[in-house]
Amino acid sequence: MSDASYRDAIFSTPLDRVARFSFDERVVACFPDMIRRSVPGYGQILGMLGLIAARHLRHSARVYDLGCSLGAGGLALAGRLSPDAFRYTGVDLSPAMVARARETLAAECPGHAMEVIEGDIRTLEYAPAGMIVLNFTLQFLPPEDREALMTRLFAALEPGGVLVLSEKIRAEDEQENAWLVERYHDFKRANGYSDLEISQKRTALENVLVPDTLAEHHARLARAGFSRSHTWCQLLNFASVVAFKSEAFKDAAFEGAPSTPREA
Repeated sequence: MSDASYRDAIFSTPLDRVARFSFDERVVACFPDMIRRSVPGYGQILGMLGLIAARHLRHSARVYDLGCSLGAGGLALAGRLSPDAFRYTGVDLSPAMVARARETLAAECPGHAMEVIEGDIRTLEYAPAGMIVLNFTLQFLPPEDREALMTRLFAALEPGGVLVLSEKIRAEDEQENAWLVERYHDFKRANGYSDLEISQKRTALENVLVPDTLAEHHARLARAGFSRSHTWCQLLNFASVVAFKSEAFKDAAFEGAPSTPREA
């Protein structure tokens, strides 16, 4: 990224009251450092987006990046795919994130069709899309809103479309979950966070980030209509799932219409 970023020190001093976590200007300023030091496997997940798109995305189809933050997903796609291969729409609820993402993508990807809009992904009017990405976004929605969103995203995907869902997860077994959380805190310590920072951020995220189990994610995707879903990446208590909308839906939705060849 060409934009300046700073080291994450938001929770480095003792706070009398730890406010609920929000994606405000302070977070935007240090977000690249924050996510690099806080999310195991983040770089690998980004790196795979272009490879997944190259394999499954119809040529020139739209890609939605929901909760796009600073547009890292768009940068990853543009680094792998030609300008005519896709149209990118990033969506974020944070005005500060949207403003910075627009600047970054315009500077880094001037030849690609890239837009970033401010909006609520739960109520957005979706155009047909070949790929939808939710990188660590669903976990910030109220649990009761997640099923309806997945149903809407399934409807927005073209037949043969793909959804990539990356999330912080919790294990079903309590002992396993506790072990994963402890090792995650070790990961953060190894990346320079103090026990104070880990504790205060955990308090700030309480009831803001509510993780599901992998079983809950796969079951929800199945209920929404996805023909299959796979966990393709997991590191500690962070995982990424890919889900597919069957080509069979093309016949039901477009019976009698000529099909469009898919390009890998």
